[in-house]
Amino acid sequence: MANTAHLFRRQSSRDLVPSSPRTLDNLELKELRGRLVRAENGSRISMYGATNQAFQSDTNDPQPILPEIKEATNEAPADQDICPERPEDERESWDSKLTFLLATIGYAVGLGNVWRFPYLAQKNGGGAFLVPYFIMLAIQGIPIFYLELAIGQRLRKGAIGVWQQVSPFLGGIGISSAVVSYVVALYYNTIIAWCLIYFLHSFESPLPWAECPKRLYKNFTYDLEPECVVSIIDFSSLFHPTDLKILAIFQSSSPTQYYWYRSTLMSSPSVNEPEVFNYNVAIALILAWFLVYMCMVQGITESSKVVYITAIFPYVVLIIFFFRGITLKGAGDGLKHLFTPRWETLADPVVWLEAGTQIFFSLGLAFGGLIAFSSYNPANNNCYRDALLVSMTNCCTSMFAGVVVFSVIGFKATATFDKCMDEKNSLIALNKTSDLPICDLQKELDNSASGTGLAFIIFTEAINQFPGAQLWAVLFFLMLFTLGIDSQFGTLEGVATSLVDMKLFPNASKEVIVGALCFTCSVFSMVFAHGAGSYIFQLMDSFAGNFPLLIIAFFECLSVSYVYGIKRFADDIELMTGSRPGLYWMICWKYLSPLAMLTILTASFFDLALRGSSYPAWNSLKGATETFEWPHWCIAIAIFLILSSVLWIPGVAICRLLGINIIEDTDPAWFPVNELREVHGIVPVEPTEVERTLFCIQPDGSEGLCCPTYSLREEALEEEE
Repeated sequence: MANTAHLFRRQSSRDLVPSSPRTLDNLELKELRGRLVRAENGSRISMYGATNQAFQSDTNDPQPILPEIKEATNEAPADQDICPERPEDERESWDSKLTFLLATIGYAVGLGNVWRFPYLAQKNGGGAFLVPYFIMLAIQGIPIFYLELAIGQRLRKGAIGVWQQVSPFLGGIGISSAVVSYVVALYYNTIIAWCLIYFLHSFESPLPWAECPKRLYKNFTYDLEPECVVSIIDFSSLFHPTDLKILAIFQSSSPTQYYWYRSTLMSSPSVNEPEVFNYNVAIALILAWFLVYMCMVQGITESSKVVYITAIFPYVVLIIFFFRGITLKGAGDGLKHLFTPRWETLADPVVWLEAGTQIFFSLGLAFGGLIAFSSYNPANNNCYRDALLVSMTNCCTSMFAGVVVFSVIGFKATATFDKCMDEKNSLIALNKTSDLPICDLQKELDNSASGTGLAFIIFTEAINQFPGAQLWAVLFFLMLFTLGIDSQFGTLEGVATSLVDMKLFPNASKEVIVGALCFTCSVFSMVFAHGAGSYIFQLMDSFAGNFPLLIIAFFECLSVSYVYGIKRFADDIELMTGSRPGLYWMICWKYLSPLAMLTILTASFFDLALRGSSYPAWNSLKGATETFEWPHWCIAIAIFLILSSVLWIPGVAICRLLGINIIEDTDPAWFPVNELREVHGIVPVEPTEVERTLFCIQPDGSEGLCCPTYSLREEALEEEE
């Protein structure tokens, strides 16, 4: 391991030994900063931090400083230009800092902020849920987010290239990230396809899910679809068959449920019975993948307009729904139900487990997308500030979305409760007191759901009762579409960047690679376009992402803290940002974050083994869903999905030990060490006594529990040179 990783470590060890910085005047400092981040106007394309263009000196620069960098990095002979146009150094870059921030926010802020956080909050103690939520954000969410942005910006490669450079034995982490990103992107785009279907039907008047459809018979008579109103058959004996107005009161959410399960999904009785092929979903999936391809094929330097729309539009719609929601009758009851703290729930370990899981997945950690995004940034970008800004934006969005969602749910619950009370009073007036309906506002508020149930049934039912329901439906599903598609960009970008960095297809451009990814995903996604497709979606959503991502992030922390070295990583961040990360972040990376993830992972497996796993299937006879256990073949698929992602981590290491190189070794990306050192005025700083104690830092600069250590061997080699 020491021999195979030596080349990279040797170069970087020089970076960590600061030379005595010479004093620079204001003009020189301005010139250096201009090289690090330069935006060229006029006829040339604006480049924000490109590896080659932004760091190379102008040809007429009277006193170039770049030869110093050439000597420090050992990347080019003395008689050659320090920045030759080498294919391995050519890399896209963001056209502005705002574009990067919007793209990262759009990637992190997704559908889970709108339809998972509100459900978890009201389920796990209301306002009390915010306590474990923010604790997990502090010890797990922000530290790992910060780590991924920093390591990608420092090593300037995708996930595979980054972890391969940390150690050739760790390249499997990057492959695992790429595999799980591909699998998640495969089923995640199905949600976008569903949103497209609802969005297109939102222009109809009345909305097709607003009432039960009518069935036409051969004798040219018709009545309501029996499967849609089957849930109200028990009450039909109380009324005359033509009294549809009273009968409709008992329909509750039957029309929206029927439209979702039968008209949209064509749901079969179980996952074992696929039944018919769903052409509508198939066409929507093809269209969704085509839209993703069209947005990604231009590359990050040309996609700023797409990013501006997909990242900003959801906030515009949320604000509109906020002002609409708080003015609705019952909105206060919904918000009270969401935020009233139930402190006794904090004693339940499941609450802490779900808080940690929500933080982890809402920020999009371990997919490789954040590493890919940050690798396009300039070397002196303040990744610490970006990590805090995006993480807090994500969490504030979750809470704001919770206010919006539960103000609307409160309105729906109140409307249903009022209808129930009116009908109850009508029955009492008719002296029909034997079968009075039970009206319970609290029960209606508790009937909130997570995921697709919240978006396509409960929230949709509430929109039906809005004046101008078509307009609100268009806004809502267009918001879900933009939330989903910009998260899809980041997920698929992690796969595409890794494939480019691995040079598996050296003659293929990135546009061709993106096209091939979208095409294969489009073909494989046909597995969701049949009666059991939604159940396969639930299976993949439950297992394909959760466990693999936790395992990948766990190994990311171990790799940085115990292989790359926590002191070395802190030195790199100081080079890039001008300030050293605080002791708190270093403790999180080395101890707290891995411990939190290991605890969540262990508790998740224990909970799964104890409670098992099930899925809701549509029962057409009852007009409702019922719960089934996953069959054995589904459990086998779930295990395969998990292992196909995480086995790359030990697999690549074992192959490397046996002399089999799955990932080709590449040269480290060029990094302007001396320029950054002089711009920020960095001087050598000895580790404090606390750092020595906590991180086992030795007098020679090596770290305890940090393997391998090269310091003595490197000094001998430098003396020979």
